[in-house]
Amino acid sequence: MSTRSCPDWPDLLERVPDLMFKHYTVAEAQLPAEVLATLAEKSLDSVAICCDLDKHVFNAEHTDELVADALRESHWYDLREWAAGGPGSAA
Repeated sequence: MSTRSCPDWPDLLERVPDLMFKHYTVAEAQLPAEVLATLAEKSLDSVAICCDLDKHVFNAEHTDELVADALRESHWYDLREWAAGGPGSAA
């Protein structure tokens, strides 16, 4: 999978205009070591993540469940958390 805009970008742009979601493999995204450690059983080149890499926000609807769970335990924000009570709630 190569880097590309999320197919839901029109809806996401309306909901969170300050974020740009793209699809990556976990290997491409270069996630934190603590996240990667929880994914030792997975092939990082075949596991998908939909996120804004710069703002550390992921879209759980388009992200592998194990990756999403690991990201929630890190400094990353779930899109719902970002919009509801995180830094994006003021936007």
